[in-house]
Order: sequence, then structure tokens, then C-alpha cells
Amino acid sequence: MSDRVRILKTEILSNNWYTLKKLTFDYQRKNGTWTQQNREAYDRGNGATILLYNKETKTVILTRQFRLPTYINGNPDGMLIEACAGLLDQDNAEDAIRRETEEETGFILKDVKKIFEVYMSPGSVTEILYFFIAEYSRDMQTSSGGGVDSEDIEVLELPFEKALHMMDNGEIKDGKTIMLLQYLKLHAIL
Repeated sequence: MSDRVRILKTEILSNNWYTLKKLTFDYQRKNGTWTQQNREAYDRGNGATILLYNKETKTVILTRQFRLPTYINGNPDGMLIEACAGLLDQDNAEDAIRRETEEETGFILKDVKKIFEVYMSPGSVTEILYFFIAEYSRDMQTSSGGGVDSEDIEVLELPFEKALHMMDNGEIKDGKTIMLLQYLKLHAIL
């Protein structure tokens, strides 16, 4: 931990879906002076995301599901097209993304490749998101996917070029999905 930060007080504002904390802390600026600040941080745990791709058919697997925060921020039906993702829970990132991929898409993966890890919203959320890619084939799909419990996930198999077009025209607005599609394009994987 940094000598430039002294946590003075932590309050739990909400512990419902995840944990929202209010922290009061002293922070030492570059010039050596100290300032007291208050910030809220939302702790939902760390997560992982993956983009499945098929070199032969030049397709990718994405999902579509309802996301309440997008709905209350102007997404007319709340539906979001995105890469498969989920929380780590108690697993390491690779095990978690394999589990989420099977639950959401029905694919059991042979190999996954971690490409990077990112703080997605560091001004207010503690989460680190681990990014993966993996090649898929039809014989790796053992179920129709769709998620577990109350999840209602639609699995989409799209031509890679169509997914890029959907990103360009605003049909795909999810940050992690855009980053993964761009990664495949930048590295000439498809």
C-alpha cells in the first residue's frame, strides 16, 4: 500500500447486490501537502470476459441480454450485445471464464488465451476484468447455453465483419466487447 494514502474511515452504504463503500482518506499530493477526501467505491468482485472466434467460418460468439443500468440510461429496450463474461467468485480467472462460457454459450473450451487485464471504471468501481480469447468449433458446443438461474441470455453467432459493422454503427455499445473485437482485428486473428 502507498505511504501517500491513509484510510481514515470506511462506511458501508449498501451491501445488497454488491458492496458500496464510502471512504474518507488523507492523500498526499505531489507537492507534499495532504488533503482529506471522500469517495464512494463499488465492490462487485473481479471478473473475466472472453471472445470466442472461429478462423474457418470467420465468426464470433456474442450474447444478448437485458442490462438494467443501460435501460435507465437511455437504452430503449435494455438489451445489450456483449462478449461472454462473469464474476470470478472464488475461482481464478481462467477457471471462471471457462465456467461462464459453458453456462452462457454452451461451449466447453479446449484452450483459452489471456490477453490483458483492465480496470474498466476505476473512478468508482474496484473490479479488475481479465480478458481472454479462444477459438471455438461447433463440436465444442454441448448445450444451447442461455445462462443459469434467472439469466435469460441469447447466444449469437455472427460473422466477424458484421460484428465490426455493428460496433461501428452503435448496435454494439459494450466496452469490453469493443475491446475484444478490436483486439482480434488489430492482431489479424480473423
